[in-house]
Amino acid sequence: MMEERSLANNCSFAGLKPIMVDLPYPPVKVRGVNRDYADLLKVDYCGSVSELSAITQYINNETRLSCNHCPMAKTLLGIGMAEMMHLQKLGELIVLLGGDVDFSARSRSGRPVMWTPDYLAIPDNTKKMLMADIDAEAGAIRQYEMHMGMIKDDCVDAVLSRIILDEEYHIMLLKILMQDL
Repeated sequence: MMEERSLANNCSFAGLKPIMVDLPYPPVKVRGVNRDYADLLKVDYCGSVSELSAITQYINNETRLSCNHCPMAKTLLGIGMAEMMHLQKLGELIVLLGGDVDFSARSRSGRPVMWTPDYLAIPDNTKKMLMADIDAEAGAIRQYEMHMGMIKDDCVDAVLSRIILDEEYHIMLLKILMQDL
C-alpha cells in the first residue's frame, strides 16, 4: 500500500513579471532572407546553449526551490520568463530570415539535431544550480557575440545586443543570489 504524500508550497507566483533590463527592444526585422543566419539563430533558439535550454533549466530549478527558497525561486522564474521573450524574438527572426522553428539546430557537420534535455545541468544543490545558471548565461553571451560577428545584418544584431543586456543583468542577479546562500 502506498503512503499518501502532499507538498506544502506557499510560494505564490501571482503578479510575477519577466526580470529584464528596463530598456525597449529594437524592432524585430531583417534586411533580407538569409537561411545561413536563420541556422545560426536556431542554435541560439534550441541548441545546447540556447534560450530553450535556459528556460527549461530555470523552470526546473524554480520547481525544486519553491518550497524552501521562495524568493530565490521567484527570481529564477522571472529570469526564465525573460528567456521566454528572448525565445520568441529569436523565433520571429528565424522565420523572417526564411528558416523554420522546429526545435532543431544544425550541428557542425550540417545535420539537424533536435533539442534534448540532455543539454541541461541539473545539479543536486542550490549553489551548484546557481553556478550552472551563471555558466549558461555566460555561454549564451559568448555565443551571441560570436554569431553577431558572423551575421552582417544590423537589424538582427541589434536584437541580439539587446538580449545580451538581459543576460548580463541575469548574471549580476544570480551572483547576488549566490552571496545570499
